[in-house]
Amino acid sequence: MTTTRRMTVAQALIEFLGHQWTVDGDHTERTVPGTFGIFGHGNVAGVGQALLQSSVTEPGLMPFYQARNEQAMVHQAVGFARMHRRRATLACAASVGPGAANMLTGAALATANRLPALLLVSDTFATRVADPVLQQLEHPHDTGIQVSDAFRPLSRFFDRVQRPEQLFSIALAAMRVLTDPAETGAVTIALPEDVQAEVIDVPEAFLADREWHIRRPLAERGPLARAAAAIRAAERPLIIAGGGVIYSDATDALRELAEEIGVPVATTQAGGGSLPWDHPLNLGGVGATGSASANQIAAEADLVIGVGTRYSDFTTSSRTAFQNPGVTFVNINVASFDAYKHGTQLPVIADAREALHALREELSGLHVDDGYAQTAADAKRKWDALVDEAFVPTGGELPGQPEIIGTVLEAMDPEDVIIQAAGSLPGDLQKLWRPSDPLGYHVEYGFSCMGYEIAGGLGAKRGLLADGDDRDVVVMVGDGSYLMLHTELVTAVAEGIKLIVVIIQNQGYASIGHLSETVGSQRYGTRYRFATSPDGDPAHVTFERGDFLPVDLAANARSYGCEVIDIEPGPEALEALAAGIRTAKAADGPTVIHLHSDPFVYAPEGDGWWDVPVAEVSEIDSTESAFAEYTEQRTRQRPLLG
Repeated sequence: MTTTRRMTVAQALIEFLGHQWTVDGDHTERTVPGTFGIFGHGNVAGVGQALLQSSVTEPGLMPFYQARNEQAMVHQAVGFARMHRRRATLACAASVGPGAANMLTGAALATANRLPALLLVSDTFATRVADPVLQQLEHPHDTGIQVSDAFRPLSRFFDRVQRPEQLFSIALAAMRVLTDPAETGAVTIALPEDVQAEVIDVPEAFLADREWHIRRPLAERGPLARAAAAIRAAERPLIIAGGGVIYSDATDALRELAEEIGVPVATTQAGGGSLPWDHPLNLGGVGATGSASANQIAAEADLVIGVGTRYSDFTTSSRTAFQNPGVTFVNINVASFDAYKHGTQLPVIADAREALHALREELSGLHVDDGYAQTAADAKRKWDALVDEAFVPTGGELPGQPEIIGTVLEAMDPEDVIIQAAGSLPGDLQKLWRPSDPLGYHVEYGFSCMGYEIAGGLGAKRGLLADGDDRDVVVMVGDGSYLMLHTELVTAVAEGIKLIVVIIQNQGYASIGHLSETVGSQRYGTRYRFATSPDGDPAHVTFERGDFLPVDLAANARSYGCEVIDIEPGPEALEALAAGIRTAKAADGPTVIHLHSDPFVYAPEGDGWWDVPVAEVSEIDSTESAFAEYTEQRTRQRPLLG
């Protein structure tokens, strides 16, 4: 006879989640070791009550964490998942309507980055007995559509528990996708507010410990043999290491293969740290914001081995990076969707670590030509010298971003983690940052979401602490991204979580300002200035001529309870920044360091290109000139690669 317990749907779901375990070889950990929640209409009596009851009856089974913004909850879950190599994430519970809608950006970010996040989205009454309820959408053509339906295209899994009995199959299906390296991303379970509180007889088997074994599929012999044959025939091979190298813990396998055959390695943003920066074969980042060394070798490569990369336009420089007319692509990826990118005829659908080990055996005795190896080594040496030069302080009133990055890097420990996502910093960091640890570089560039930085950094720190790892996490954020989403500093203060945040104040959107210049738009609308009207007509208002806004971000951070180090402009700013980092590293809680920068000082040119369309006709000379340059660059694009 099956033993059951009478529980609400929400109580059953929370207890179920507390008993899920991820198994990866010899490694076992809780799949969902905690839940974020902001309670309101729709979940306060459901998931909220269930979390309260769990904290009373079985403390520690499902810890609850507060957040200040629903989008930020998901960002924290993603940062946590990155530090755990996708083996664990956090659940995020939101209320009906606007609470749920606030999570949409986070869902898109998780899915774009192939990182797991479990979203428990409240929905309106399944019975519709009180229709329409507060915060319900109404569409005359389809009265069943609600905010939760917007998660469908943003999620790797979506389902709605319309009846209590559906919970069992939906919860199990959600966990399957959450723990599948080829499928993972945002996993959304919509929970109508009445169903959350309804009673159901729950089988004890549903609530028992359950293991989810990470799939590490081996490469099939045929595709592996064809890939190995192509590599043996190549004269100028290049490895591009993506995030899959980090997630499948394949860094040692990558290093062993690269060293055995002498092939140089370039990294994507997600693959930063796959090899230590000073490894002789590491050319640095590749693509639109990559290094000149990686892009030089990519342009000449006759074979590219992509490992765990989704080949975004930044990685391929919008399909201009690979100029060898006979270039061939071997794409190793656990997801067939990514393995077949760009028309390759040599996909290897397998786990990165397992495939690299197998390739090493297949390629025994192979080594690249000494001349090619020397060319790659020379390119790396030249680039490293350029980076060294970019780090040298100029002594100006306002330091440039490269000098700031160099100062922060020097003051941190090699194993510390840098967090970034949007603006000009991701490009500069891919060129200039020197990661020494596989988890030391986390630039969210799948979605490049302004506002991710502080929340994602907090999630990353939580993830490290959960593993007993006390390395420091340093968030670098521009004033534009900071203003988008900074309230999780309150969360860090409330929980005493040590986080170091460096705010670079440049009075606006520096990245888009620079991009605006390249498309002939003269930084229009990208600086934070007072609105003015040159002729007094309010219809002629402009933000291009007024004084800069007197926004005090240091005071804002201080008002949250953070320790704040506000650095005055001047030649000593970089020395003060280094001292500030050292002070922050010695602190116990969150520290914010604020300094001003010169947005017109750029990192060394990496010779990458990004396809951003330019107006084909214009009455502005700068736009016409930009279009001519754009037209010339597009001649280098290739419709298919491989």
